[in-house]
Amino acid sequence: MFTRQRPEAAVAPRAARARFRDGLMTATSGWSHGYVQANLVSVPNRHAIALRRFAVRNPQACPLLEVVAPGQYWTELAYGADLRRDLPAYQVWRKGELVAERKEVVDLWSTDMVTFLVGCTFTFEPFLERAGIPLRHLEQGVNVPMYRTNRKCLGARRFRAPMVVSMRPIPAAMVDRAAAITMDMPYAHGAPAHIGRPAAIGIRDLDRPDYGDRVALEDGDVPVFWACGVTLQEAVVKAKLPFAITHAPGHMLITDRRAKINGTGEIRVIR
Repeated sequence: MFTRQRPEAAVAPRAARARFRDGLMTATSGWSHGYVQANLVSVPNRHAIALRRFAVRNPQACPLLEVVAPGQYWTELAYGADLRRDLPAYQVWRKGELVAERKEVVDLWSTDMVTFLVGCTFTFEPFLERAGIPLRHLEQGVNVPMYRTNRKCLGARRFRAPMVVSMRPIPAAMVDRAAAITMDMPYAHGAPAHIGRPAAIGIRDLDRPDYGDRVALEDGDVPVFWACGVTLQEAVVKAKLPFAITHAPGHMLITDRRAKINGTGEIRVIR
């Protein structure tokens, strides 16, 4: 279906999750083409209602795919997946401070934790490649760069954050095509949040991302920014919850749901 022939592109989601469970730590951009990827944020139950409200109020940054019940570590989006150990890497937070990055969090999971699964732009990348649009971060072998912006999200009680965006350099002649493709995938953040002029959204230096890695632009490239699910993590960190678990940026849950254009596939954004 897709023209890009990296070996990991053809790995089935269940096989990818098994490899991560066995210890492989890698960013998941370029993996399991044609399947939906998701961010993970898990918080104590008493904060879940407000965090859900934050996500629903900011659907471009936080397209909510599923809210997993307290203590549950399985998901309807991925048969047989264990949310405690089937992502490549996790981060552990206490009072807004990163205290650990781990391969699994089985011993930290409790019956009190509510887990949010939020859409990811990695889902639409194969569709860009199929259209002949290059992905510089994959060409350069690095994680996609992510930046905090000056755009304020709508708050919900203690949860407030700026929008975080991911950036992909796109050849100028292909920008409109990239925007049209992603516009029809709202569960993967939809159309770009901003095109060109990084300073206009508060990004001072593209070479210094807040998350991920630096990506070099080639001649004729335009920086194109999509809303990023790390926004939900930002809200949790800024709220300084006593405890939270998130995916490590770029290290996503690969689900069994097939990605579709026009937002009519197997996935819906929860409102």
